[in-house]
Amino acid sequence: MRDYFLYIMSNRTKTLYAGVTNNLERRVAKHNQETVGFTRRYKITKLVYYEVSSRRYLK
Repeated sequence: MRDYFLYIMSNRTKTLYAGVTNNLERRVAKHNQETVGFTRRYKITKLVYYEVSSRRYLK
């Protein structure tokens, strides 16, 4: 079974961004390289929380 990660990232002003991925390291790196969208606009760069689940959709 594949693991999924619910994660929350933030920036210096404490704006939060939540997402789900199956590869947390890759996704955090991608957020730090973003050049468009929410991540760029709010400079979301810091992982503040994550949890692991075997289900993609958390209930």
